[in-house]
Amino acid sequence: MLTINRLDLAEARILIEGAAQKAREIGVPMCIAVVDESGNLIAFERMDGGKITSVTIAQDKAFTAAAAKKATHEYNKVNTPGSLAFGIHTEVGGRISSVGGGLPVIVDGEVVGGIGISSGTPQQDMDCAQAGLDYFETKRQ
Repeated sequence: MLTINRLDLAEARILIEGAAQKAREIGVPMCIAVVDESGNLIAFERMDGGKITSVTIAQDKAFTAAAAKKATHEYNKVNTPGSLAFGIHTEVGGRISSVGGGLPVIVDGEVVGGIGISSGTPQQDMDCAQAGLDYFETKRQ
């Protein structure tokens, strides 16, 4: 039998709040998705002005980060023609994202979820996702 650790709703809301604070600071309204360790959505926020297309993109970034247990920008480095990983973005029904902005949520060395951000540049999305993780860490202590 397996024992699985996963984020709960209150923790997902903390991640969203940290990411949203950074989004407000940089002046870019974001779509923010938080998923459990298997990539299933726990919580989502589309800030006023967040892009319509980013609703799905943020969820796919979070899914990728949790299910693959790696940041989406790590796929970006290898998802190039000639690479053995080229085309990874077409897998799992096209849900694998190789665009920066998805990060795994790791607690005690274990991936317990993922956060995905979309509506800014990939770097802005990455910065907001990291801000969500940083805020989460301060609240956990």
